[in-house]
Amino acid sequence: MATRTNKVPLGQKVAFGVGMLANQMFPAVIGIFIVVLVKDLGFPGWMWGIISLVPRLFDAITDPIMGYISDNTKSRWGRRRQYVFIGALIMGIAFMVMWQLYRDNPLDYNFIYFLLWSFVFYLGLTIFSVPYVAMGYEMSDDFHERTSIMAIAQWIGQWAWVIAPWFWVIMYDPEWYVTADVAVRELAVWVGVIFAICAMIPAIFIKSRSTVNENYSPLTLKNIGGSLKEIGDNFVEAFKSKPFKKLCFATFFVYNAFNTVASFTFFIIVYYLFKGDAAAAGVWPTLFGSVGALVTIFLVIPIVAKISKLLGKKKAFMVSQGISIIGYVMLWFLFIPGKPYLFLFALPFFSFGIGGLFTLMMSMTADVIDLDELNTGKRREGVFGSIYWWMVKFGFGIAGGLSGAILSIVGFDSAVNVQSESALIGLRIFFSGLPILGTLAAMWIMNDYDIDEKRAGEIREALDKRKTEEV
Repeated sequence: MATRTNKVPLGQKVAFGVGMLANQMFPAVIGIFIVVLVKDLGFPGWMWGIISLVPRLFDAITDPIMGYISDNTKSRWGRRRQYVFIGALIMGIAFMVMWQLYRDNPLDYNFIYFLLWSFVFYLGLTIFSVPYVAMGYEMSDDFHERTSIMAIAQWIGQWAWVIAPWFWVIMYDPEWYVTADVAVRELAVWVGVIFAICAMIPAIFIKSRSTVNENYSPLTLKNIGGSLKEIGDNFVEAFKSKPFKKLCFATFFVYNAFNTVASFTFFIIVYYLFKGDAAAAGVWPTLFGSVGALVTIFLVIPIVAKISKLLGKKKAFMVSQGISIIGYVMLWFLFIPGKPYLFLFALPFFSFGIGGLFTLMMSMTADVIDLDELNTGKRREGVFGSIYWWMVKFGFGIAGGLSGAILSIVGFDSAVNVQSESALIGLRIFFSGLPILGTLAAMWIMNDYDIDEKRAGEIREALDKRKTEEV
């Protein structure tokens, strides 16, 4: 496993954070590029739903398997680094290839081509992300140091959401590219190469010790039946942990309600604020995402980390999510045709939702892993990390399917520039209303979460005592 200490050198935190930049950049760019499938290549809502849902369901199935493999790997490189490196390579190559779509191809061909390469991409993402996240859980035993690690990682990772929205400007500026599908084919290559390298950084620079002599379950074909059974047992055991279930379901509601409507930002700004004129909309769709991410980087993450240290992680979660609800309400009133600048005033509030979520939840998951070790005697960062992200990705897949369904329900027609008033009102209702409902559900779930600093310290003390007695 990785070297586990109370205080982690800044260089190690930054190396982990560069991996987070890659981990967030690929889904961020997919959220931008996917508009091209609808607007420029003619994918109907049901195709959007399938390509968003099905590969992510596959990804969600492979995550627990990868968590088990990572936790039980005997290697002189440790349990994680080699998988992070290999997964980054597969992920980068598949991302480049899957966006090589041409409008002259039949619609069904583009749909099947994209769908099949999506499976390869998400397999690479699983091989990379599951052991990568587990690396972060292993880096420190300290209650507050864990939040510091995740805050720095999220601070770096959030730059993905500053950068990615600018692709909208590049894609739809005729001085850059003739058409958006041409832009996506070239930009995908740059993104694939640069951020696959970023994804490799944790594998290269985060220290790990050999696990050659560890007593892990053997990863052989002969034992594959037992291994699959153990994967199922681990899943069941993890979900017996009440605090862990709360983290998973709270994240599910906040993150995936947000992602269901996130791609509607472009449609609301272009079709509601600018009556379908993408050129007139200019940089405004980009500013929504980019300014929101900058607010998260320089305001939200530092404030959430400070609140966490002063009030505890659960209270910091409640405060940050409560502020985000104010932001979603403001966006209903501040999307005003002819005055696009007004929505900027809602972004400092809106950004607290996702900005504070993973900084706190990943830190709290590390605390839960300590509790699991105390109860079971097993150290299972990979299993818990994979199950947590299984919930995220499963919900993300559902969110993608819901996005397509909502477009169909409200009557959005990608073939016309001027949408009906009912379609636009429907999009706006879902855009503000669904995340509010998801956030309220998450706050209700987390209301009696009970691992605070005192209890985490007691768990850590009991674990240290047990290890001393074993020696």
